[in-house]
Order: sequence, then structure tokens, then C-alpha cells
Amino acid sequence: MLLVDDILFSPITGINWIFKKIHELAEEELSGEADRIRESLTELYMQLETGEITEEEFEKEEAVLLDRLDALDEEDDVIGDASPDEDEDEDEDEDEDETK
Repeated sequence: MLLVDDILFSPITGINWIFKKIHELAEEELSGEADRIRESLTELYMQLETGEITEEEFEKEEAVLLDRLDALDEEDDVIGDASPDEDEDEDEDEDEDETK
């Protein structure tokens, strides 16, 4: 019976695996973009401190970078960091704490 189940559910398992990989790649890309924006902000602060750019230029570029970083954070919230299994585990832990 288990062999028949494995054969019947193999397409679903394969598709599930593909979607998990796509989700992981999307999270890595968002994470990488956020790191690049933070590096740009650091460089921008250094340019301001050394006098390479004026306060006005700094404020304009900083606003653009911070807006991009906020947009990435919102996208990350939409995608979600926790998997459904993690949420279930947290709920079970809370239930156990309440019964004690």
C-alpha cells in the first residue's frame, strides 16, 4: 500500500519541492538586496563625513535608499518568514504554557 501511495503522491511531492525552492531563492534575493542597500547607506554616510557630498545630496540619496529598504521590508512581510510548521509549534507551546 505504501508503494502505491508514494507513486500516487509523487507529482504533488515534486511540485511542493519546486515551490519550496522558488520560495528559498526569493528570500535569498530579498536578503541580498537589503544587504546591498545597507552597504550603500554606509558608503553614503562615509561620503558625508569626508565632505565628498553636501547635506542636501545626502538627504536626497538617503531618502531614496531608505524608501527602497522599507519597500523590501514590506515585501518580506507579505512573503512571510515563518513556515506554517513553525507557527503550529508556537501555538502548541503556548497551549502547554497555559495548562501549567
